[in-house]
Amino acid sequence: MRHPILSLLTALAMGTTAAAEVAYEFAPNFITPPPGKETIGNGHGEIACDSAGNFYVSVQGPENKDAGVQVYGADGKFVKALKLPNSLHGFVIRKDEGEEYIFAAVLGEKKVIKAKLDGTVVLEIPTSAFPEGKAGPKGLALTNCDVAPNGDIYVVDGYGQSWIFVFDRAGKYKTVFGGPVEPLKLANTHKIFIDRRFEPARILACDRGNNRLLHLDLAGNLISVIASEGLRRPSSASFHGDLMCVAEIAGRVSVWDKEGKQVASLGVNDTPGQTNTPKVTPPDWKQGTVTSPHGITFDNQGNILETEWNVFGRVLRWNKK
Repeated sequence: MRHPILSLLTALAMGTTAAAEVAYEFAPNFITPPPGKETIGNGHGEIACDSAGNFYVSVQGPENKDAGVQVYGADGKFVKALKLPNSLHGFVIRKDEGEEYIFAAVLGEKKVIKAKLDGTVVLEIPTSAFPEGKAGPKGLALTNCDVAPNGDIYVVDGYGQSWIFVFDRAGKYKTVFGGPVEPLKLANTHKIFIDRRFEPARILACDRGNNRLLHLDLAGNLISVIASEGLRRPSSASFHGDLMCVAEIAGRVSVWDKEGKQVASLGVNDTPGQTNTPKVTPPDWKQGTVTSPHGITFDNQGNILETEWNVFGRVLRWNKK
């Protein structure tokens, strides 16, 4: 019979080994910008990957009017621009009833859209669909959305009052929770995601103003505080297998396991004036070092791509070893 203490030590050793195996290698110059451009263009949005391995990156600015999402192949080469608004602050690519769609919060137009991967908009949730009395002084400031397994669409007013609104698959309003009030007292909840690593699925909230990561159930009740210390203003997240990667706008990308343990730290930038700002110029970019991570995604193999809040536009990639 094996001694229980030896069994425990073996299990601990295996856990340590598993954590050590979560390692990444920076892949320089992965993205090839659109023809005629040295960089991808003004970035204040998100990045996502479809089932075919293509990457979608949102850009802003008048030069990207009606071309708000750029599509890149799995090799990082520019494919096309989608005729979508140029203020998609947060978006995800999810399957709904067997087909992949872009679900996006359009910050500048105070609405949510659902679009096919070719850019055809099939659903719009306008400002008028949101309940009265929840917007801040400047109105709604919608920053991200995601879709639950039953098709419900969850939307966060992350630059407003941090209320989380729920709509059904057809865009009909259902309920609202969260906000700046008790018990959660959310603040600048920059983006939310449906975390399907768990059954039932739950909400992952990047509660940036409080510098914490939260798990909520789909009714808005607190399940756990994943982390509230040592973060650098969490701004976006993505999931692959049991792992979660987080874009932290104050200069880091972090990777976490399903139990809420940090297992990797990537691209750390401690240079004063180079984080939480969109103004770092290309000559000051350092290979493998982030500035202001704003959006993030795993690809289908578990590699990580991060897009930054930057007026020139920047995407970094780390390959899983």
